Amino acid sequence: MTTKALLEQIKSKKSFLCIGLDVDLNKVPKHLLEDEDPIFAFNKAIIDATHHLCVAYKPNTAFYEAYGIMGWKALEKTISYLNERYPEIFTIADAKRGDIGNTSTMYAKAFFDDLGFDSVTVAPYMGKDSVEPFLAFKDKHTILLALTSNQGAFDFQTKAIDGLELYKQVLETSKSWENSENLMYVVGATKAEYLAEIRKIIPDAFLLVPGVGAQGGNLQEVCEHGMNSNVGLLINSSRGIIYASKNTDFAEASAQKAFELQSQMATILQEI
Repeated sequence: MTTKALLEQIKSKKSFLCIGLDVDLNKVPKHLLEDEDPIFAFNKAIIDATHHLCVAYKPNTAFYEAYGIMGWKALEKTISYLNERYPEIFTIADAKRGDIGNTSTMYAKAFFDDLGFDSVTVAPYMGKDSVEPFLAFKDKHTILLALTSNQGAFDFQTKAIDGLELYKQVLETSKSWENSENLMYVVGATKAEYLAEIRKIIPDAFLLVPGVGAQGGNLQEVCEHGMNSNVGLLINSSRGIIYASKNTDFAEASAQKAFELQSQMATILQEI
């Protein structure tokens, strides 16, 4: 999917919401556990109830890999269902991959060619040759971890080297990589105060912003500091939406939570 197509969807839905499909079988409604594929059954119900309110879905692959073959098959069925039923939706494999060149090429093929995701999250620690294999895929996006929302982010990402914080060096350096126009960046919502500085370095790129909702990120603050002339934001909420209810009304409850966020986004878009 092109950035232009994503922007058109944002405008038509008045939303820049991304929903994280992080399925923990200990948290899904008990009646689903009787299903032949409870992970896919849960995802399908959430997707069908919320697809008109969001522009992207982001399965965190760890929540599927943890269940072995069953989990991987559920992930494959989920992305196939999205691509066939709702092809306008932007899909993100939250896999946080990153390795030497030939390994990264195989990771990219797995998520882009085999599974058919539009994008994948990548860790930049190993540098240029670990990221460019992902960037080589046409109309696919690589979402680089820039400044994350976890407490450990301060261990390395904000440390100054020669007077410049590491995350800023990552942002600056990444702009020189081949096909860098296909880069997006992860910036945690709990780091909203950093967004103005980030926008000075990458004013036009899309930012995937997790942490709104259960992790305490503030939507208004993120938009105030991080939004650009083309919106440039994908705001992710996972637990706050998909686990809104553990009863048979879980899909309707998730839609209500998604609607609450989408309504706020529609108001923000109208104001700008």
